[in-house]
Amino acid sequence: MTAKRIGASLLAAALLAALPACLLAAEEKKDEDFRPLLDGDLSKWKADDKVKEHWKLADGILKYDGKNSHLWTKESFGDFVLKVDWRLPEKGDSGIYLRGMSKAQCNIWVNPLGSGEVWGYRTDKNQPEEIRKACTPKKVADKPVGEWNTFVITMKGDRLTVVLNGEEVISQAQLPDVKPSGPIALQHHGNPIEFRNIFVKELGEKKEQ
Repeated sequence: MTAKRIGASLLAAALLAALPACLLAAEEKKDEDFRPLLDGDLSKWKADDKVKEHWKLADGILKYDGKNSHLWTKESFGDFVLKVDWRLPEKGDSGIYLRGMSKAQCNIWVNPLGSGEVWGYRTDKNQPEEIRKACTPKKVADKPVGEWNTFVITMKGDRLTVVLNGEEVISQAQLPDVKPSGPIALQHHGNPIEFRNIFVKELGEKKEQ
């Protein structure tokens, strides 16, 4: 092999070796847009001393004993992507409220329908069939009780997409009359639940409530 060919081969190898690092750097840059809603304390949530008796954050895990009320963010969000890990330590029911509305809820529960279901719209008999159907999970992607699950929730306009453990269970579901902006809540439903790694990325300009 000539010196010219050897040089070209070495250059190609170097470029290939550098490619994963470049991709990783791009991914890290992309993830910079996400900011934590749990950052060592509950300062970004409406949590007084009474609330903190029941919603306890330790070692990055937020544990709720099921004996208080919903936990709301101080901030409102319009279009956003929310990443959150959750775990039910035992069979139970909870969820995540979007834009300050209990009706716009991504359900967390032990149910044949699977988590991610949008209860308020799926059970609203005033809504057209296609709206209700879109708010029903396409598959059950929950892990067994006691294991961690991951939601990636995208709210853009009046459309909701929910990915659970890498599986898209709700796809561009329309939520008629959903508010343009509002806080996010971790739902109280009388059952213990745990959360960790809560990150949000806002899409576009912030909207007024």
